[in-house]
Amino acid sequence: MAETSPSRRRLTFAALLLVLFIASLDQTIVSTALPTIVGDLGGLQHLSWVVTAYLLASTVVGPLYGKLGDLYGRKRVLQIALVFFLIGSALCGVAQTMPQLIAFRAVQGLGGGGLLVVTMAVVGDLVAPRDRGRYQGLFGGVFGVSTVAGPLLGGFFVDNLSWRWIFYINLPLGAVALAVISSAFRSRQTTERHRVDWLGTTMLAGGLSGVILYTSLGGTTYPWGSPGMLAAITAGVVLLALFPFVESRAAEPILPLELFRNETFRTASSIGFVIGFALFGSVTFVPLYLQVVKGHDATQSGLLMTPMMLGLLATGIASGLLISRYGRYRPFPIIGTALATAALYLLSRLGVSTPTKEAAVYLLILGLGLGLTMQVLVLAAQNAVDYRLLGVATSGSSLARQIGGSIGVSVFGAIFTNRLGHELAQRVPQGVHVPTNVSPAVMQHLPPVIHVLYVAAVAAALHPVFLTASAVMLGAFGLSWLLRDVPLRETAGSAGIGESFAAPREASSERELERIVSTLVRGPARAEFCRSTLVRSGLGLAPEQAALLCQLDDQPRTADELAGELHVRRARVVELERELATRGLVSDGHARIELNPAGRRARAQLLEAGEAELKARYPTLHETGEEAAAVLQRLSRSFLQNQPPKFAAAS
Repeated sequence: MAETSPSRRRLTFAALLLVLFIASLDQTIVSTALPTIVGDLGGLQHLSWVVTAYLLASTVVGPLYGKLGDLYGRKRVLQIALVFFLIGSALCGVAQTMPQLIAFRAVQGLGGGGLLVVTMAVVGDLVAPRDRGRYQGLFGGVFGVSTVAGPLLGGFFVDNLSWRWIFYINLPLGAVALAVISSAFRSRQTTERHRVDWLGTTMLAGGLSGVILYTSLGGTTYPWGSPGMLAAITAGVVLLALFPFVESRAAEPILPLELFRNETFRTASSIGFVIGFALFGSVTFVPLYLQVVKGHDATQSGLLMTPMMLGLLATGIASGLLISRYGRYRPFPIIGTALATAALYLLSRLGVSTPTKEAAVYLLILGLGLGLTMQVLVLAAQNAVDYRLLGVATSGSSLARQIGGSIGVSVFGAIFTNRLGHELAQRVPQGVHVPTNVSPAVMQHLPPVIHVLYVAAVAAALHPVFLTASAVMLGAFGLSWLLRDVPLRETAGSAGIGESFAAPREASSERELERIVSTLVRGPARAEFCRSTLVRSGLGLAPEQAALLCQLDDQPRTADELAGELHVRRARVVELERELATRGLVSDGHARIELNPAGRRARAQLLEAGEAELKARYPTLHETGEEAAAVLQRLSRSFLQNQPPKFAAAS
C-alpha cells in the first residue's frame, strides 16, 4: 500500500468501520420488519426468501472477493462491492412485490458478502502488523453493536417511518463511506496473482440454489413432484456431488479438499453447518410470533430480541477469556449446544397465552448457548490445521455455518407455510376468507373471530418449526462430543477469541498469522521480544540503531523523511546515521541515507534473529514451515521499528 498520512489513515479506518457496521447490521435489521413487509407485499409463503436470498448471495461470493482484491486492488473491489450493496438497498426500498424484493435482496447480498471480506483485507493493508491485534477488538465491537442494534433499529423504522427505511438508511451511510474511501484510501501499488475458482464457485452456487428452491417452493408454490421441482433438486444434488471433483482439480479451490481430511475441521464445520441451519432457520420466525401472535409492535419485538443478543455477547466474551486462561475449548460447544437445544424446545411450547417474559427468557438461554459455541468452532478449526491452511480454515468454518443458515431458512419457511395452510384449513370454516398478507397493523381490524382463529393458526404453525430446530440442534450436541480437545497452540490463544462473533476474514494464511502473532506480542511482551532479539543477533546494536536499520530499505531516504516515519526529531536521525556509518553499515556523506552491502547483511541477520526469537517464545511457530519465515521476519521488522522507548521521549 502507498504511504498514507496518519490523518488520512484514521479517516479511511473510520469509513471501513462504517462499511462493516452497515454490512453486519443488514444481517439482523430485517428480522423485526418481516411481518410488516409480508403485510404490505403479500407472499407469506416466501417470507423466508427475504433472508435466504441475501444469505445465499453473500455466502457464495464471499470467498471470491479476497482473490479479486489481490488481482485488481482492494480499493477498486471494495468500491464495486459497496456500489452493488447500495444499488441493492435502493431497489429493496422501492420494491413493490415480494419477488422483486427477493431479487433485490440477492443483489444486495452480492455486495454485502464483499464488504465483510474485503474490509478485513483492507485493514491488513492499512494497519501495520504491530498494531493489527489492537484494532481487532474494534471490529469485534462493531459486530457486537450491530447484533444488538439491528432488531431495535428495524423495529423503530417500521413503527415510526416505514419498513423501507431499513434499506434506505444504508444509502447516506454508504455514500459517506464510498466518498471517503474514494478520496482518502490509497490502495497497494502491486497486486498478487491468483487463479479464481470460477467453476467451483458456480457449481456451489448452482447446487445450493437448486436445493433451496426445492425446499422453499416445493409443497407450497409447486407440488413436490412437479417437473420443475424435480429438475431443481436433481440439478442441485448433481452439482453438489460434482463439486468435490472440481475442487480437487482447481489450482486455487475455494474449499481445499485437504481441509476435510482433518478430523477436527470436519467436525467443527459439521457442527457449524447444523447450528447455522437451526439458528437462522428458526430465529427468523421469532418476530412473527411476537408481532402476530402476541400483538407487540415492531419496536417492542426488537427489544424482546435483545436478550438473545446480549446473552450471545456475554458468553462469547466469557468463553474467550476462559479459553485463553486454561487453553481448552471442548466443554464450551457441548454446554452451548445443550443450552441451545433446550431453548429451541422451550420456544416450540410458545402459545397464544404464553407470557412474553417467558419467551424473552427462552431467547436469553438460546443466546447464552450460541455464545459458548459459535466462535469456539472457528478457533478449533484454526488450531487443528497447518499454518499454511490457516486462512482457508478460518473462512471455510464460517462458510459452513452460512451455508447451513441459507438452507435452514428455506426449509423452516417451507415447514411453517405448509403447517399454516393445514391449520387454517382445519380452524377456519369453509367459505370464510382469510387474507394471506395480513400485517400486524391490519390484524387489529380483523373481525374478532377471524383474528382469534388466525392467531391460533400461526402459533400452531410455529410449533413444528421450533421443535424441528430443537431436533436439529440436538444433532449438533451429539456432534460436539466428537470434537477432540486438541491442546490449544499458544499462538492460537489470541486468535480472535473473546469476540462476540468470529468476524469474517480474508482467506489468507499470512494475514491470519500476522494478526495472531501481533496480538500475542503486545505491551511488555513486545519490549522483551525486542531486547532478546538484539542480544540474539550478536550485532551489539542499541534499540534506536536497530529501529533505523530496519526502517531503511533499498530506497534511499533523507533524514527528514526518516524522522517523519519514525516520529522523532531530525537531529536524532542524523546522530543515529553517523553511528551506523561509523559501524560501516550505511553510506556516509550523502544527502540521502542508504544501507551498504554490510548494512543489508546486518539487517538480514537482525530479522533472522527476530524470527528465531518468535519461534523460541512460541514453539508451535516451528510448525509453520519455510513459507511463514517471511511473515515472521516482516513482523520482527515492524516490532523493532516501533520499539525503542527513548524514541518516544526524544520526539
